[in-house]
Amino acid sequence: MALESISLRFWQKVMGKNLIQQARGKGSPRYKAPSFNYAGEIAHKQLDNKVESGIIKEIIHCPGHSAPLMKVQYEDGQETLLPAPEGVRVNDKVHNNNVEVIIGNTLPLKDIPEGTSIYNIEHVPGDGGKFVRASGTFAKIVGKTSKGIEVKLPSKKMKIFSESCRAIIGTIAGGGRTEKPMLKAGNAVHKWAARNKLYPIIGGNSQNAVDHPFGKGRSAKKGRPTVAPRNSPPGANVGKMHPRRTGYRR
Repeated sequence: MALESISLRFWQKVMGKNLIQQARGKGSPRYKAPSFNYAGEIAHKQLDNKVESGIIKEIIHCPGHSAPLMKVQYEDGQETLLPAPEGVRVNDKVHNNNVEVIIGNTLPLKDIPEGTSIYNIEHVPGDGGKFVRASGTFAKIVGKTSKGIEVKLPSKKMKIFSESCRAIIGTIAGGGRTEKPMLKAGNAVHKWAARNKLYPIIGGNSQNAVDHPFGKGRSAKKGRPTVAPRNSPPGANVGKMHPRRTGYRR
């Protein structure tokens, strides 16, 4: 066992280690999100033209989402998880495909007046919602044209959606979440551990030379030599022309 550990350390010094980016791309459990702890997928009710009402059974916290979620049970018994808007409570009624513009109702974009705050917008009718799902965010309908419904996203970007795409009226709860200070590093550790993200993230210059191409304590200059080795194969013989000799003249 001791011999194996010595051999492993030797090859780590000689061959180096995987960079963080390479380890993350490998798909090991260290970098997989713990989705078994999540409440479930958030999506609109299945696409139909029926006007149905539902009751908010519960407002829950999910570590996989930045906003609180509301569990809605509709008349036909189907349950859905949706981001909760500001101003709703447990046992409140929400409607699907209802023409009333009330907070929490789900409507097609063609039935929503201009200037209304919306969220969880579908990209394609029936996909359950893809845009504007983070806490404290909302989009606004700017205009209705022959090409579709023009919406201003939280990034200030304008995007045109199909008039049949659905959205929820209101602003997602949890606004100001990022304004709360962490106060100590331990809180940040728990924050990123909930989603299985690596923390802390350090720069390449701060690492050892065996861990990163930029890692060394001699200078803060980023980069690698572009001079190709003299004996490199044709595929690696690129960059600056290799020198005739190296080192100090003695």
